[in-house]
Amino acid sequence: MIGRLNHVAIAVPDLAAACAIYRDALGARVGAPETLPEHGVTMAFVELSNTRVELLEPFGEGSPIANFVAKNPAGAIHHLCYEVEDILAARERLRRHGARVLGDGTPKIGAHGKPVLFLEPRDFAGTLIELEEK
Repeated sequence: MIGRLNHVAIAVPDLAAACAIYRDALGARVGAPETLPEHGVTMAFVELSNTRVELLEPFGEGSPIANFVAKNPAGAIHHLCYEVEDILAARERLRRHGARVLGDGTPKIGAHGKPVLFLEPRDFAGTLIELEEK
């Protein structure tokens, strides 16, 4: 069901500093920061030859990653994103297998302009999983 790894997301306390480390120290190509108020983050993608790294900084009072960053003040891996052909079919398959979809189960539009869902980490070896429709 899952396809390729789309990105690894790292929650950081300072997006500009994280972008500079990837760009200057590692020599990576880093995209421009983008704020996604509906997701409560400001993010930038680090482009790699085989996938991406998404750097996430909390945005706004109700940011869903603010507590995560508070518990991990140096930053930490937040989630893995896998591609799926059909996000609604993937959701139904996962539910049939007892997996829990976070929120009300309605896909939201993610950073790439495509529908996304997040899955309960306790159902996936303690890892928050994002699914993104191809």
